[in-house]
Amino acid sequence: MEIRSINAMRGPNYWSIRRHKLIVMVLDLQEMEELPSNKIEGFPKRLKAMFPSMYSHRCSEGCEGGFFMRVDDGTWMGHVIEHIALEIQTLAGMDTGFGRTRGYGEEGVYNVVFSYMEESVGRYAAKAAVRICEALIAGEDYDLAEDIQEMRELREADRLGPSTGSIVEEAEARGIPWIRLNKYSLCQLGYGANQKRIQATVTSETSSIGVELACDKEDTKYLLEQAEVEVPRGDIIRRERSLEEACRYVGYPLVIKPIDGNHGRGITVDIRNYDDALVAFRHAKESSRSGAIIVEKFIVGEDYRLLVINNKLVAAALRSPAHVVGDGKSTIQELIDEVNKDPRRGYGHEKVLTQISVNELTQTIIKDAGYTLDSVLADGEKLILKDTANLSTGGTAEDVTDIVHPANVSMAERISKIIDLDICGIDVMTTDISKPLSETGGAVLEVNAGPGFRMHLAPTTGLPRNVAAPVIDKLFPVKGDTGRIPIVAITGTNGKTTTSRLISHIAKMKGYRVGYTTSDGVYIQNRLLMTGDCTGPASAEFVLKDPTVNFAVLECARGGLLRAGLGFKKCDVAVVTNVAADHLGLKGIHTVDQLAKVKGVVPETVLPDGYAILNADDDLVYDMRRSVDCNVALFSMDENNPRIKALQRLHGITAVYENGYVTICRGEWKMRIMKAENIPLTYGGKAKFMIQNVLAGILAAHVQGISIEDMKAGLETFIPSASQTPGRLNLFKFNNFNILLDYAHNAAGMRALQKFTDELEATVKVGIIAGIGDRRVEDNNEMGSIAAEMFDEIIIRQDKRLRGKTEEELIKMLDDGIKMRDPNKKTTIIPSEKEAIKYAVKNAVKGSLIILCSDVIPDALNLVKELKEKESKGELNLV
Repeated sequence: MEIRSINAMRGPNYWSIRRHKLIVMVLDLQEMEELPSNKIEGFPKRLKAMFPSMYSHRCSEGCEGGFFMRVDDGTWMGHVIEHIALEIQTLAGMDTGFGRTRGYGEEGVYNVVFSYMEESVGRYAAKAAVRICEALIAGEDYDLAEDIQEMRELREADRLGPSTGSIVEEAEARGIPWIRLNKYSLCQLGYGANQKRIQATVTSETSSIGVELACDKEDTKYLLEQAEVEVPRGDIIRRERSLEEACRYVGYPLVIKPIDGNHGRGITVDIRNYDDALVAFRHAKESSRSGAIIVEKFIVGEDYRLLVINNKLVAAALRSPAHVVGDGKSTIQELIDEVNKDPRRGYGHEKVLTQISVNELTQTIIKDAGYTLDSVLADGEKLILKDTANLSTGGTAEDVTDIVHPANVSMAERISKIIDLDICGIDVMTTDISKPLSETGGAVLEVNAGPGFRMHLAPTTGLPRNVAAPVIDKLFPVKGDTGRIPIVAITGTNGKTTTSRLISHIAKMKGYRVGYTTSDGVYIQNRLLMTGDCTGPASAEFVLKDPTVNFAVLECARGGLLRAGLGFKKCDVAVVTNVAADHLGLKGIHTVDQLAKVKGVVPETVLPDGYAILNADDDLVYDMRRSVDCNVALFSMDENNPRIKALQRLHGITAVYENGYVTICRGEWKMRIMKAENIPLTYGGKAKFMIQNVLAGILAAHVQGISIEDMKAGLETFIPSASQTPGRLNLFKFNNFNILLDYAHNAAGMRALQKFTDELEATVKVGIIAGIGDRRVEDNNEMGSIAAEMFDEIIIRQDKRLRGKTEEELIKMLDDGIKMRDPNKKTTIIPSEKEAIKYAVKNAVKGSLIILCSDVIPDALNLVKELKEKESKGELNLV
């Protein structure tokens, strides 16, 4: 079973289930002796007994019970596994419902797609669903409880917290993209140079001095006292011998807490004698990093949290610690169990309230109150179960934003400036927040950096507040600013890398700081930072995370799309060069039409005001215009192409090759850029497929507002070479022969190369070719057949990328193709690429052209460069 996660859509969806990511399983069920569900004795009955809640699954029938109707009529196990994977996630508190099961193109093998909220949970659900289905088929018992709990724990370990999640949700609602930067709460909003960062509710604009102050309760209290803010009388001590004097100075009742504590750790309240103070002091010491302990007056009243963002009060909540109220007949444990039945309470942060857990602290509090869990509370008696009012420990919150007295509002906003925090939570104790603290004898107890938003987003009672909105307002103050950078995505069968490099080069000439991905590696401003085939989502994210980049060009290949989707949600421009037979028979793609649908995903991601740039000479690419929701621009090697003419009549944008020029047209008005023969990349206009790449490149540059002058400068200085276009028509001139290195690795690429080499003069054309392991037999046969047309002599070698085949198999496929075309073609078999190149050079006749077709570019380039250098030194000796 192969499991892939597709980032088709992003978003944590903490408060509302709107967007999901997708898991894709390639499921081979032949080992399960697959039969339709109604042909397995007792299977429908066992399924319904285990999952009665599946009655709500409407499936394709469109009514409640629809899925069970399908099971009774007979449906395949892949379909059943899809529904089980969805249902067990729902049972674990993640209500997600999108799923599809489709044939993979091989008997008994399916693509099973279903949505998830956390990837680790989705992957677990995929495997668990298969195990459950196997048990149901065999009629064996299966305990779901372990799977449900495991998924809950996975979710809590991996999910974004409610505060971070709410900010990300708000960003998404405004079209701001985001990337999670670690497994915790560090997230990037926006891309490249325009990014902002958040970590929970600390932002990239939060003052580090403010955070330090808030973490130091001594300094915080001192500053607030100096500013005449009401704070409780207190003292700070470090040694036990100072405690008694501090207690006398402050006066009972008092509270003892660590100066650098958080989340309520180490705090003891309402202390009324020295013995209790001593216990509290030692408890605080255990939670103090610095060893400093605060002893201060215990203020009578209720616990309020005031949330200030960008120096404005945005929400206030009355917090109550976890508690139960007696009924005169139920035990404390029974009362806790009853409270936990509230459907709003869940495991961890899964719901707006957290279940009350009975831990050691709770048992101590109950014991101190003179009770045990088996004690019965009097009717109406309230028993506090936790020492803080945090929601994460089972507390509750009531929104009181609208009744906060203006004096208290002003005080809170002033405190945020005194401590210098853009987001801060101010803890206040008072009997009535609707009156000034000076009247109630209340006080400010604490100022918190990175305050939790949960109590404001979903209070137990009162009006929920969208407190994430002012955070985004501060980070992106300009209306409509999405933190994006221009993204140009390129896909197709051939020409992707050259087009990506050309667009990147033109953008650099414009002055952009460009990051781009290719099949050779990832580049940031011409610096190669990652090597290898970097055309998948991880490489795209690498560029988009780089804070120096303000223009991204991303090559998107079939493999990455099928394996893990895209590394971005939307782009500004998408270029599709062509679609031809390549990599067929892999990952469920068996036809060129299916391949076109995969590559068509890229133009479908273009923003509404962006452009899909399509090859009007390719029927499959041209048809992609039907599925996009953006502007369409076309390019063609024929200015009289009816598709081009039709778009021009609609005043659309096109690029054509006409009268020897590469030309951009707005409507029917022509803007000639350059003569193709003067563009180095085209080798004097001989490389027609390079002209096609140029058309796509200048069209992408034009719709991004790059001037004709900058385009010309880019085209003139983009020289086909091992440095700028590695492996793409790299010509090395030796004294008596030449070597042309090219990445042609499929039939379409070989045909394009053939048209170019047919125009090159040479006494003999020697081709060095290799089979590709992840191609079909007929594809490698065709490569051999084309080579037989192109070359006077052929050397068959084999690279290291066998991809499931043997050297002998691949060599035979090519040799068979050559013999089909020309049984008498001179063919030499030398499996080692290095030895094959040396053999060709050693036996090269004067004026010959050696054409090296390689898809392991770095190795081939290094060897050819080495040979060239040896010749320049007079050391070329291959004997």
